[in-house]
Amino acid sequence: MIVKNTIVTSSKVFLLFVVLLGLTGWGRLHAQHSSIQFLSSDNALQTAFYRAKEMALSYQGKSTDPVGPWYEAALPERSAFCIRDVSHQCIPAEMLGMHRENRNMFTHFLSNISESKDWCTFWEMNKYGKPAPEDYRNDTAFWYNLNANFELVHACWRLYNWTGDSSYIAHPVAKKFFQLTMHQYIDRWILQVDSLLKRPPFPNAPQPFNFNDYFHRCRGLPSYYESLSDMQMGVDLVAAIYRSMISYAGILKTLGDDATASIFLQKAEAYRQHLEANWWDASKQRYNTWYNNKGVFGRAEGDVFLLWTDALTDTSRIRGTLDAMRSGNWNVENLSYAPLQYCKYGKRKEAYEIILHLTNPATKRREYPEVSFGVLEGIVQGLMGLSADAAKNRIRSINNLGSSRFSEISNLSILGNRIRLKHWMKGASFTNEGRKPLWWRAAFHGKLSYITAGGRKIKASHERDLMGNWITYVDLQVSPGKKITASIP
Repeated sequence: MIVKNTIVTSSKVFLLFVVLLGLTGWGRLHAQHSSIQFLSSDNALQTAFYRAKEMALSYQGKSTDPVGPWYEAALPERSAFCIRDVSHQCIPAEMLGMHRENRNMFTHFLSNISESKDWCTFWEMNKYGKPAPEDYRNDTAFWYNLNANFELVHACWRLYNWTGDSSYIAHPVAKKFFQLTMHQYIDRWILQVDSLLKRPPFPNAPQPFNFNDYFHRCRGLPSYYESLSDMQMGVDLVAAIYRSMISYAGILKTLGDDATASIFLQKAEAYRQHLEANWWDASKQRYNTWYNNKGVFGRAEGDVFLLWTDALTDTSRIRGTLDAMRSGNWNVENLSYAPLQYCKYGKRKEAYEIILHLTNPATKRREYPEVSFGVLEGIVQGLMGLSADAAKNRIRSINNLGSSRFSEISNLSILGNRIRLKHWMKGASFTNEGRKPLWWRAAFHGKLSYITAGGRKIKASHERDLMGNWITYVDLQVSPGKKITASIP
């Protein structure tokens, strides 16, 4: 049974959600504020980190504000947070100790989905606990990018994997949002895979429709690219749907529903095949990024989201997309995604250069909140290669720092623990400073027969990265308070 949602009922659900979270051990463990530290023999990189950290922390709101704990994730003068920016900033926020902020902000977004908004939630909320008036007049007239619901599904999956907090995927508020998004939302906004290039202009538009009222015209934008008034579909939305279904399948599998997970993996593959069959421009070796209501494809923003969602599998097409990223003149919002994406696809030098550019005091609009959070993401997840898998209680690292002599992250909150990770040219050390054992996947570039760890040679396992390059790794269990060093020949 679908229960209609209102702001009143949402606030009751929200309070229940927060109470339940506060009763968990996870909530108690993370009551203290993190103070992540970074030390590097590369002074420029270390300076970039602390510039980004200082700026990101300056966007932390007051927990006494009516909305509850929050951080800025929108234009700074709005004192607000929007779905696109929060979905991007949430993992760096965890690195900075903003655990309560994430839980609070995501609960506001997830609990305010409603049929009266055609299964959208609020695109942007402010510190007063209200939908931001810059983007919302009433349930029939508001700004909304359709990527939003899919971004939230993917972000909840990423937050679960980083923190180990199962409420992001298992709480009734979250599960209801996922189900409504994957069924009613897709149907209402005509986003089935065979309808993507056949949708009518402005579905679910208010009546009478006023094209000149952007709360009418932009109520359901099919892309994050907002400068084309007659867009029917954006490639970034196709990629977002694909990634959300992959993430939802991971959620379902974690919750024990393998059969439904398999169905959504098949659905995701249909969107990926649609993307490859319809959006690649072979003559230009680039993906088109928009399709308008006249049946014409074109290019603008969107490349970075193909990389962000890992929607591409053809390495030659990935290279074309990376070339488009490098040759484009992007705003800082798009550039804030770039450091991590370049690291994922083996362009570590480019990632490093953009990190330094984004933290240069001379860079215009570097004060946009996404920028500082994106730099932290690029250093910790990108150059230091840190990721987590909550179901396996495992943290993976790989050195993407190139020729840097050493770099070290300490006092990092991940999987409910604190860790310290140090990289140097041919080795790494991992210290578990928490209260429970962890698995560490110590990974290195190249194909090697063994890795030395704990004073002994261990036969290595192998995998390929997103560009098909070999990665060598071993899995090591690290007890609380212990340190393990892994090195390669």
